[in-house]
Amino acid sequence: MTGRLVILTEIISPYRIPLFNALAQRPEVDLHVIFLAETDPVLRQWRVYKEEIQFSCEVLQSWRKRVAGYNLLVNVGTADALNAATPDVILCGGYSYLASWLAQSWARLRHIPFFLWSESNSHDMRRGHALVELMKSEYLAHCKGFLVPGQSAREYLRSHKVKDSAIFTAVNAVDNDFYSAAAQVVRQNAAQVRMELGLQNRYFLFSGRLVREKGVFELLSAYATLDTSTRKDIGLVFAGDGSARPELEHQARSISNGVVRFVGFSQREQLAAYYALADALVLPTYSDTWGLVVNEGMACGLPVILSGAAGCAADLVTKNWNGMIVEPRDVSSLTSAMRTLAIRPDLCRTMGANSLQRISKYSSSEWSNGVVHMLEAVGATHE
Repeated sequence: MTGRLVILTEIISPYRIPLFNALAQRPEVDLHVIFLAETDPVLRQWRVYKEEIQFSCEVLQSWRKRVAGYNLLVNVGTADALNAATPDVILCGGYSYLASWLAQSWARLRHIPFFLWSESNSHDMRRGHALVELMKSEYLAHCKGFLVPGQSAREYLRSHKVKDSAIFTAVNAVDNDFYSAAAQVVRQNAAQVRMELGLQNRYFLFSGRLVREKGVFELLSAYATLDTSTRKDIGLVFAGDGSARPELEHQARSISNGVVRFVGFSQREQLAAYYALADALVLPTYSDTWGLVVNEGMACGLPVILSGAAGCAADLVTKNWNGMIVEPRDVSSLTSAMRTLAIRPDLCRTMGANSLQRISKYSSSEWSNGVVHMLEAVGATHE
């Protein structure tokens, strides 16, 4: 085989560009990426960093519509793109789109190994719907193997009777160097940046979409439950936007002797500043396939208070070492974790240093190692 790998994935996410760049630099891999769309303007406000792309890619023509809460994305030219790309192996990022099913059928007809990049875990809120589970089982049955980011996704596939030998791990990663360097610069000018952004000396940070399933209302309740002296000393910052923001802001106005700020959606350059000056990152999600904001926060040297429902929890956070693990929807355990870090800034610093140590192993190059290992298993790398 010649090592031609085609990755089929939804949008040009800023999280994925460093991963694909690292893989494209590997001499044993000939990479081509097919994006189903450039972005999702309704759910994602990310800037599309096209100038950073260093790999072969194309964007298919698409039509997107939301129907009864589901994201319907229809593409034109999927088969033509695959024909032109002549893959030896296909890695598909999900099964939720018509193009994903078409690509699997295309590969089966040509006996081309087809792998699923799977991040689902047992806390996935889409589970339990009979039709979804039936479709998922059918799709999994026709995959040669699977690429997962960590332990939770591996256990999920095992629950679907997938053999360990068919599962390969490629750790989820962000651009650690960017966030670490940006945070360092911000801390060197901390007083000025705090003044420009209107930030308190100390605060907890939430980063992500402001939607109920991220646990944002529990987070606000936990902050309100902290004793008055603690709230006076440490604030709460929500960095992000979403449908829950108006109600959150309304509830926040009833909290006295504390400061809750909503700074809106921030591109990565400004987001690094919010990470750099925070005491801790808090993500009390109900359901998250991974939670890449945790990677970002750790790369900026933050301890993490994290719901055990997050896909990254088993891999990234060790209780009382670099953060705290709480139960989803459990306001009392969330309050306790926040109180512990609020009264122990020294512990925050120690845990933050431990976060930096751990996240160094979750890099773009390490992700590429996992993909190469998968390709080697089917003999699809250059000699």
